[in-house]
Amino acid sequence: MHVLLTGATGYIGTAVAERLRDAGHEVLGLARSDAASARLSAAGVRAVRGDFGDPASVSAAAASVDGVISAASTYDPAVDTPAIAAIVTALTGSGKLLVYTSGIWIQGDTGGAVVDESSPLAPAAHAVWREAVEELVLGGVSQGVRAVILRPAIVYGRGGGIAAGLAESAREEGAARFVGTGENRWPLVHVDDLADLYVLALERAPAGTVLIATAEPAIPVRQIAAAASRGAGAGGRTRSWPLEEARRSLGTYADALAMDQQASSARARELLGWRPHRPSALEDLERGSYVVRRG
Repeated sequence: MHVLLTGATGYIGTAVAERLRDAGHEVLGLARSDAASARLSAAGVRAVRGDFGDPASVSAAAASVDGVISAASTYDPAVDTPAIAAIVTALTGSGKLLVYTSGIWIQGDTGGAVVDESSPLAPAAHAVWREAVEELVLGGVSQGVRAVILRPAIVYGRGGGIAAGLAESAREEGAARFVGTGENRWPLVHVDDLADLYVLALERAPAGTVLIATAEPAIPVRQIAAAASRGAGAGGRTRSWPLEEARRSLGTYADALAMDQQASSARARELLGWRPHRPSALEDLERGSYVVRRG
């Protein structure tokens, strides 16, 4: 298939592009400049002119392919919403695929329960705008779009994602700094396991499918930070960043980081046969891709 992948050179998009190519698909990405085209080409992605902030260009690119995977986000609903609407419009009546990347924060604080795709949404303030975009995407099903939504957990691996901030603070400050008490839990998924799920969704997911992507039981943030600290050479030392103080620097992002969440990915495993198998978050942070090798 010819697949338009937005965010093709981003953290998640890079892994997804690799998996798509491995599975025999041709990957196209939006490029708004010659420099962006060169970056895409270097990543093995064919560039097409366009910009997520220009809905007409996004629509034209979407209309020219067999399916679209949207892994890009500006976190600005004034930009993201028109771009996704343009894709839905371009695919209307075609039966073609649109995979939209949402996120686990749309589920909100789960209050000690393990949620799944049927659980009511209670989005964190940082992610509340995503609910309307999800509705827009799923509305495409009645218009002949094979619309699918993925809600990744906290993504780690390849030394990137939110976990990289924990490792960086440990290296720079001598202790891995986390927001809040650290007793809250994060559901997690390795970026390469997540990329596998995108390919499965592309090839097998029915229209209207919503899938949570989490690879292991949720882990207390204090434990995650301690593993990052050990991997960074800080001896497991951690430091709490009080939520009120963190809010002054991070705004609503701080509250999202302090949420307690548990979630199940049973549906992805049962429906698509997804089998995450990469190193666990604690293993990767302490002995894997986040460890700075010296010498």
